[in-house]
Amino acid sequence: MLACAATSVVATAMVEDTPATASPAAALPPAVRHAYQRVGPVNVFYREAGSPTSPTILLLHGFANSSHYFRHLMPILATRYRVVAPDLPSFGFTEVDRASGYAYTFASLSETIKGFVDALDLRRYAIYVFDYGAPIGFNLALAYPDRVAGIISQNGNAYLEGLGDKPWKPLVDYWEHRSDAAREIIRSRLTLDGVKAAYFQGVADPGIIEPEAYRLDAAILATAGNADIQVDLKLDYNANIARYPLYQEFLRAKKPPVLAIWGRNDLFFVPRGAEAFRRDVPDAQVTLLDTGHFALETHLNVIASSIMSMA
Repeated sequence: MLACAATSVVATAMVEDTPATASPAAALPPAVRHAYQRVGPVNVFYREAGSPTSPTILLLHGFANSSHYFRHLMPILATRYRVVAPDLPSFGFTEVDRASGYAYTFASLSETIKGFVDALDLRRYAIYVFDYGAPIGFNLALAYPDRVAGIISQNGNAYLEGLGDKPWKPLVDYWEHRSDAAREIIRSRLTLDGVKAAYFQGVADPGIIEPEAYRLDAAILATAGNADIQVDLKLDYNANIARYPLYQEFLRAKKPPVLAIWGRNDLFFVPRGAEAFRRDVPDAQVTLLDTGHFALETHLNVIASSIMSMA
């Protein structure tokens, strides 16, 4: 799928000793560059690394993080791929014109990312989808089905059975009986303690997790007006569930190579969601890791080597 042979490259392999005649720079990972791309009223911040002529992987983050989530993965993958990681509107460093009336819905976010890949002239790519990045990525696949070279789902769901019961109950209650009380339950999670708890949940050794990850997420959530945007966006997730059958139809029709590599202790998107990919893509590779929702924070090397080993 990713135009490469199997490899066992992991992060430590990039700092091995090199011959004395080699340039010291040859042992260093490719640099990650940072830029903005205008898409309508949105100034999309993105990170990019690797050669423009290499096969491309589009990295799509989830809630409540940003392209910062991929900060350690990108230099590893960039030894073989062009990797591009945008910040979705209302996340990270992407900016939205306040006077534009931009609608913070998954449909709008998907259109913005569609415009982003067009602006960068990305014509063929694998998609790494995590959390909110899954519906964005699958909406992009429906818009451009022939551009998708493969799918890496890291706790990126497309099936009803992948929704954990307890975390989704406040949303289901709101969808069934709209109320201010239900909104406040959702809002109460948008704090540093709430974000930190999500990072630590299901993780055997929380000391592995870098505190700047959850602190950056919480700081951005705390910017003026963002809590209301995030509540509205969470409440809009029902629109994605309604589109799950379309995502599954795409998988059945196109049968792209799929790597579903999930934290098996995730309460938000549970292992049944990873296993369900095999229903539509029988050859899907499913790997369950002993960690939680933010699996890349704890299992960088195994995720990186699994991606680089895809046929």
